[in-house]
Amino acid sequence: MIVAPISQHLDAVRTASKPFVEFLMNSAWAKRLGAEDICDFVVGNPHDMPLPAYVEAIQRASIPLQPNWFGYKLNEPVACEVAAQSLRDRLGIPFESDDICMTKGASSALVIALSTVLNPGDEVIFQSPPWFFYESMIAFTRGIAVRVQVDLTTFDLDVDAITAAISPRTRAVIVNSPNNPTGKIYPRETLDRLARALGAASEKYGRAIYLVSDESYNRILFDGRHFPSPVAHYPNSFLVYSYAKALMTPGQRLGYLALSPSMLQREHMRSAVLATQCSGYGFPDAVLQHAMPDLEPLCIDMAQLQRRRDFMVHALRRQGYELHVPEGAWYLLPRSPLADDMAFTEILAAENVFVLPGCIIELPGYFRISLTASDEMVKRSVLGFAAAIEAAEQMSMCH
Repeated sequence: MIVAPISQHLDAVRTASKPFVEFLMNSAWAKRLGAEDICDFVVGNPHDMPLPAYVEAIQRASIPLQPNWFGYKLNEPVACEVAAQSLRDRLGIPFESDDICMTKGASSALVIALSTVLNPGDEVIFQSPPWFFYESMIAFTRGIAVRVQVDLTTFDLDVDAITAAISPRTRAVIVNSPNNPTGKIYPRETLDRLARALGAASEKYGRAIYLVSDESYNRILFDGRHFPSPVAHYPNSFLVYSYAKALMTPGQRLGYLALSPSMLQREHMRSAVLATQCSGYGFPDAVLQHAMPDLEPLCIDMAQLQRRRDFMVHALRRQGYELHVPEGAWYLLPRSPLADDMAFTEILAAENVFVLPGCIIELPGYFRISLTASDEMVKRSVLGFAAAIEAAEQMSMCH
C-alpha cells in the first residue's frame, strides 16, 4: 500500500498548533467539557446568555428585503461603511469604506493579511507569549515564524529584541493589543519606538516590513483606559478586528481586515479581496453583514466584566496567588504555585476548576483564566482555587 504523505507546509501547521490542539482534544478539561458542575476558565466561550439586542439584530437581518438578500456577498457597502465609521470615531484614524475587507472574524483576517504580503520563506515576527495560532497561521501562509519574547516584567513589547530579530527576509511583525494572554495595552511610546524600528529596517533592506495589528480586544478595556492603535503610528499597517470579543459571540464569525489609510500600496486591497475569495470564501455570511449597523454599537457589560476581574484578583491574592491586574482583554495570568504548571492545573481539575496551563501559551510557570465564565461560576470556583494552592504548598513542603 502506498501512503500519501501530508504536504510539508500542512505538516508545519500541524506541528505549530499541536500543543493547544492536543490540550483541546485529550486533556481532563476536554473529557469534562459541558459538565454542569465544573468551573470552566479555559477558553473565551460565553457562559451567560447572549445580549438580547444581538439576538434581535440577527432576527431582523434574517428577514429578506429583496431576492438577493441571501445571495453571494463580498464586501457589502453598508457593512464596510459601518466598520470605517467606527474606526474613525473610536481610533481617530481616517479610514474609508474602501479600506475595509470583511472577513469571517480575526482568524480569517490574519490569514488574508499574511497571504497578501508573504512570499514563501518570508519571515514573520510575533510576540511570545502568543495567541495559540499565530505560528500555525504563519506556516499556513508559507512564512517562517520568528518569536520574540515580551518584557516579562512589564509585559510590554521588547522593541530592542524585535529590532535584533529583523533580517533581510522579514516581511511582517504581528502585535496584539490589548494582548491575549497578558492583558497589556502597548503604550504610545512603545509603539513610536516600534514604528521607527520598522521604518529604519525597511529602508535598510529596501523593502517594506508590514505591521499586522491584531486589535480583537480593542473594546475590552479596564479602568477607563484609552486604546492607542498601533496603526496610528506606522503607515504600512493592517488592522485585524473581530466582533466576537465585544459581543462575546465567537461562533458567529464576523470581522474585517482594514488597510491603514496611510499605506501607499492600495493594490493590497484588491489582493486581500482575492485572498478572501480563494481561502474558502472567507467573507462573512449575508445575515451578519446585513446586521452590521445594529451590531456595531453593541458591547458586553464592561462594568460587570471589571467587577469580575476585581473579584478574582482580590480572591486569588488573598489565597496567596501572585498575579498582575490586566489592562484589557479578559484574561488573568496567575503564577503557578508549582514550577510544573501542567501538574498544578491537574490539581485544580481535581477540584472541578479548569484553566489553561501556561506551557500551552509559551509561559511556563503560569496559568490563564478566562473571565468569560459566569459570575456564579467565578464565585463557586473560589473554594477550588483555595484547596488547590493548599495542596500545592503541602507538596512543596514534602519535597
